[in-house]
Parts: sequence; C-alpha cells; structure tokens
Amino acid sequence: MLRRFLLSVLTMLSILSPLTAQELNARVMINRQQVSNTKSGVFEALEKAITQFLNERTWTQLPFRENERIQCSFNFTINTYSETDNSFRASLLVASNRPVWGSNYTTTVWNTNDKDCDFIFQEFDQLEWHPDQIDNNLTAMLAYWAYFIIGLDLDSMAPLGGTEVLRVAQDICNQAEGLGYKGWKAFDDSRNRFALINDYLDGSMEVFRNLQYKYYRSGLDCFSENAEQARTAITEAIEMLKQAKENKSLSLLPQIFTDIKRDEVVSIFTGQGSSQDREKIYDILFRINPSQNNYWEKLKQ
Repeated sequence: MLRRFLLSVLTMLSILSPLTAQELNARVMINRQQVSNTKSGVFEALEKAITQFLNERTWTQLPFRENERIQCSFNFTINTYSETDNSFRASLLVASNRPVWGSNYTTTVWNTNDKDCDFIFQEFDQLEWHPDQIDNNLTAMLAYWAYFIIGLDLDSMAPLGGTEVLRVAQDICNQAEGLGYKGWKAFDDSRNRFALINDYLDGSMEVFRNLQYKYYRSGLDCFSENAEQARTAITEAIEMLKQAKENKSLSLLPQIFTDIKRDEVVSIFTGQGSSQDREKIYDILFRINPSQNNYWEKLKQ
C-alpha cells in the first residue's frame, strides 16, 4: 500500500516495474432470476467472460502487488434477455473497498447502481478491449468502471493521485456516447456515467477529491495510531464535503458519499468528541442528505 501511495504522489503512470500486476480483484455475479425459460449457458459464459476481462487485464502501468489489488464487485441484474438478437437489458451494482491501515477493517470507497447497462453478448464471445476503437457497450462500461474504481482508490492514497486514470474513464465516456446506449449522454441523467465522471473531474469539485485523501489517509488510516487526531481529520473532511456541495449544488457526489459513509461516520462520532463538533457534523450531513436523518440523529446522542 505504501509503495502504491508513493508512486501515485509522483504520478509515475508511465513507469514499468517488475511489480506491475493486475489492479482489480473483482467478484462478478449475474442475477438472472427475472429471466425464465432460458438456458443457463449464456449467463455462465457472461459471468466468466466479465471476470476474466476485469481481473486478467493490466489497466495501468502502476506497480500493484498481489495483496494491493482493489477488492470490488460487479453485480448484474438481468431484466430481459433476447435469444433472437443476443441483447441484454440489465442494471449493475458496482462497489469497491479499501483496507484501513493498521487494522483488519475494510471500508467502502464506492457503491452505486448503474441502471442503464444494456449490451449484446453471445455465449462464446471473447471480450476484448481496444481503447482507440470503442465499439462494444459492454466492454466500454466495464473499462469505464475499472478506471473509475482505480482512480478513486488512488485519490484516497494521495491528493489528486488518480487524475490521469480518471481522465481515461472520462475519455471512454466521451467516445462511448456515439454508441447510442443510455448512460453516456450529457445531461440525460444526474447519476449516469457521464454525470459522475464529469462532476468528479470538474475543477469546482477539486475539494471533493481532496477530501478523499483527508478522510482515508489522514483519517481512517491513522485511527490505530491516534484516534482523536484521526477523528479531527475526518471532521475536516466533512467540512470539505460542505464546501463541495456549495461549489456545485447540483452535483450528487456529496449525497452519494454520505449514502456510502452513513454507518461509518455515525459509528466514528456517536458519543465521541465534543457536542459542538457533533452538532456541526449533524448540520452538514443533514443539509446534504436529509433522507438519512434517522442516522444523523444518532450523532446527537
């Protein structure tokens, strides 16, 4: 982890190293319960092909040791499948985790439902990736999320450490819009793939990216050494979250962050720190995500 942190600080994405290995350790699941009277072979083949595509490819030239591979999951729910034209209509729950330094605890970095995952796949298809010629919606989606996950992980290790990787995800998004599938179009949906990467790399949201480092490296990773100092860093990260929301009020990234971190933040602050700090944190989180107020109320206890 330290090796990856130092390299991401230097943004040495062009350096080859004998340590270079696959970045992802993805668990893929295909839920076909909504599809009946169809042979299982194509779904088993799809799960295997996606697993190999994500895990057996080196997405960057950063050196990742085997134990540094990013733990993530890609859970597809197949809504419809046509044997006539091999078309799938699906949604995808994609999530990634990160170990916390000095502990056995694993924290969620990303978790979202990509509801527009339509694609074509035949049982014996081999998934290939050609970034200079994006002509397959399934591989484009998988590559986009691979780079997105890796970029967020690097941001959590170093300030703006994932910039170059995230720009690759943005480039995929821009190219894939021409495929004609949902999820790539600008202003079509405030939570689609375009909106997420566009907001994340928007200059006004740089504070949101910097809070990733503050929250994880200065906060969670330091709990085993100094809990109070770590809690102070996480308080500062939440204050940065407020600034991010003010900078771009229509962005859903601050709300998504609070959805992901809801239980964790409540656990960190309930009964800890001063009542003034907990009240301040409550106010910020409630303004950003009032739908989770049942959880935020616990901060006052």
